[in-house]
Amino acid sequence: MQTNGQRHDFALLIASRVLRAVGFGFAAVLLGVHLQSRLLTPVEIGVVLAVGLSAASLSGLLAAAAAARVGRRATLAAIGLLMALCGLLLAIGTGPVLPSLAALTGMMGVAGTDLGPFLPVEQAVLTQATDQMRRNRAFARYSVTGALAGAVGGVGAGGGSDLARTEIYFEVFAAIGVITGLIPLFLSSKVEGDRHGPIFGSIRPLVGLSALFAVDSLGNGLVVNSVVIFWLHVRFGASPATLGPAFALMSLLGAASLELSGRIADRIGLINTMVLTHLPSNLLLLAVPFAPGLLWALAILVVRSLVVQMDQPARQAYIVSIVKPGERAGALALTGAVRGVANGVGPVVTGLAIQSAALGIPFFVGGTLKSLYDIGLYLGYRRRPGDHEVPHTIKTSR
Repeated sequence: MQTNGQRHDFALLIASRVLRAVGFGFAAVLLGVHLQSRLLTPVEIGVVLAVGLSAASLSGLLAAAAAARVGRRATLAAIGLLMALCGLLLAIGTGPVLPSLAALTGMMGVAGTDLGPFLPVEQAVLTQATDQMRRNRAFARYSVTGALAGAVGGVGAGGGSDLARTEIYFEVFAAIGVITGLIPLFLSSKVEGDRHGPIFGSIRPLVGLSALFAVDSLGNGLVVNSVVIFWLHVRFGASPATLGPAFALMSLLGAASLELSGRIADRIGLINTMVLTHLPSNLLLLAVPFAPGLLWALAILVVRSLVVQMDQPARQAYIVSIVKPGERAGALALTGAVRGVANGVGPVVTGLAIQSAALGIPFFVGGTLKSLYDIGLYLGYRRRPGDHEVPHTIKTSR
């Protein structure tokens, strides 16, 4: 049963998650347009986004190591300050140098709410703030709140119609970073967990899984939200006033599906939930380049949003369930680093494709790679449940 202390920590964790996700929500919509207003070329924008994706994941390794040395609360506070620095650099930066430095913080929010140095530490805290029987639904609730807050940020991005206004948005982004740096200081000492074991334990359970994640992330990097938004802007001339509300709607629909993810996982298992929700979204991705106009493209993306995020909480709950408790932050950081390196290649390829007018390539390659990941995950892991799951399925859970 969840204690009062766990409820307190969970509430603070969600509060930080919500605030940060609002910032990431409007940043994902405005990044490409903001950088273009700074006169960066499509290739330079692709490079900045690639650096942001890679740094977001690789910095998770440093965050996990820091958490083991100075504690999870102090590490999360420092990450909030990194978000503040990122926002300031984006607000004042001209040319590619300062935006690239902002990307190196790992807190640019290129991929939305599901990637950054905060992720391994925060989700390790999440396992301490809930009990095993509620783990699947706790991870789902964590994802739901992030998606809803991201939708709010996306709606708010509609006001970023010129450079002066996008600068203000990134100043607000910096302020959010300061606030989210303060919240972890009020968590209880119980969230620190076991700090005496190894940071990165046995990697054997993670090798094959990380290889599959790399394939998925390589495909995902080609079609991450910031890239898709920039593609829609280049291909159809779509403005932030249109794209902000559209992607906010997608976030809302995704949030509704995330609430179901934990419940479905309780019924059919984590691996089945990942595969059976992720594969249809990849088939829809392959259809986007064939859209004859902006409304058709957005319609396909809206339908895709109903299932595209449902694998995320299941994946996160699965990773922490196949390693020892003290190794959870390290496991999330290692798998996140592999995903991030592969993810970071995508925006560069997409920038080149956009510049050369090969506009369908990112969607074709991304959708194919992500579908191969689903097939490999099902074949390799369908008989390997997490430590809190009954083998094969957990249909008796209520």
